[in-house]
Amino acid sequence: MSNSVQIDNGFLSHPVFQLVSWVAENTGVRAFVIGGFVRDCFLGRPTDDIDIVVEGSGIDFAMHVADAIKEETGHPCTVASYRNFGTAMLHYRGTEIEFVGARRESYNRNSRKPIVEDGSLEDDQKRRDFTINAMAFSLQKEDFGALVDPFGGIADLAAGIIRTPLDPDVTFSDDPLRMLRAVRFASKLSTPHLAFHISQECLESISRMKDRMKILSAERIAEELNKILLTPKPSIGLKLLDTTGLLEYILPALARLKGVETVDGRGHKDNFSHTVQVVDHIAEAEREAGKEPNLWLRWAALLHDVGKPTSKRWDASAGWTFHGHEVVGGRLVPKIFQDLKMPLNEKMKYVQKLVSLHHRPVALVDEEVTDSAVRRLLFDAGDDIDDLMMLCGADITSKNPVKVAGIKRNFELVKRKLVEVEEKDAIRNWKNPITGEYIMQLYGLKPCNTIGQLKDAVKEAVLDGVIGNNFEEADAFMRAKAKDMGLKEV
Repeated sequence: MSNSVQIDNGFLSHPVFQLVSWVAENTGVRAFVIGGFVRDCFLGRPTDDIDIVVEGSGIDFAMHVADAIKEETGHPCTVASYRNFGTAMLHYRGTEIEFVGARRESYNRNSRKPIVEDGSLEDDQKRRDFTINAMAFSLQKEDFGALVDPFGGIADLAAGIIRTPLDPDVTFSDDPLRMLRAVRFASKLSTPHLAFHISQECLESISRMKDRMKILSAERIAEELNKILLTPKPSIGLKLLDTTGLLEYILPALARLKGVETVDGRGHKDNFSHTVQVVDHIAEAEREAGKEPNLWLRWAALLHDVGKPTSKRWDASAGWTFHGHEVVGGRLVPKIFQDLKMPLNEKMKYVQKLVSLHHRPVALVDEEVTDSAVRRLLFDAGDDIDDLMMLCGADITSKNPVKVAGIKRNFELVKRKLVEVEEKDAIRNWKNPITGEYIMQLYGLKPCNTIGQLKDAVKEAVLDGVIGNNFEEADAFMRAKAKDMGLKEV
């Protein structure tokens, strides 16, 4: 065994490992725990991702383990097998364990689906994406717990290096998804104490191999991008996507935010750098609030300024302007989601709503915060108002700390006003007290534009504070409006 190191840190304390070791001894098969479990053990990260590789059939071995579990517990153990991939999965004491036979792989250049053959542990480690994911613990009785690390993964882990076991050009050409995985692991594993980075050799290879992204499905790309967005500091991954040239393949709308244009010595901020900062702010705000990461809120942060390249204008007196960029951005969201084969359901509509509305609370900071404006914001945002305010708070960025502090003070005034108006007027998720059916019955009308005009008039009167949010005042107002329009009650 290469670089074999005996360890005794409680890494293999889960009873499944002794059980697998016993089955391996009794079936004459060599078995190892490999990949993310080993990596996370050394990083001290909680993990229940247990992958067992065996030199033989992973499915057959899983069946033997299931028999041993049944003998131990007296209850059948179900094995889910996937013949096409040669893998099997079972649950034991609340943990999911996956089994696979050691294999060697070769690839056709036009596909990321490998040609698979039986192989040894060494063959299997060579096919792994990165050295830190190629480490294995032996589960053999004679050297139980020995680290098998032929590519120096433990040293790379200590140094925070992401690199491939073999030539990165071959690794990334065979399976281009590994380029995105390199970015994701750098973002996922980095901590304030240890920043992970992709090796220079691999970075250069990704830049050379980026055209291979074309053979990946949009769904797989979106899956990796989602995982990057859910990391503790997404900006690490987003910046790496940019520096490697992958961003233009994945999100060209985001890549267009890069750069600063200057006229008469006046330039605007780099909107890409601003955007990744806003996404980080969302992640920080969620942690501070004790909330689970909200993927779709982070998507809203990622796309909140995608309308700026289209709406950018130079005004000699005002400088650079981006008027209406939130409206343009909202219109771009469905196309971006469609290109990535992401859901076009309420999740997309949620992102679109936040992108379209994200400038409204900020605009209130610069104006007199009227009850009418607050009512309209509450009406349009509905139950998503809290997430919208979190996004707007995250959007406050500047290199001038005094300016940031001033905007945040005013922003707190807007938040308090929202609470006051909501408590008084109950506008959030407001429903018009005057229905179309009521108007038709009252005036003997069939469906027509007049009904919509009356309902809209009531809505505007409530939002403007002309009448209270109740049926009595709305009914009186509607009847007066209908009289002005020449309508007579039946």
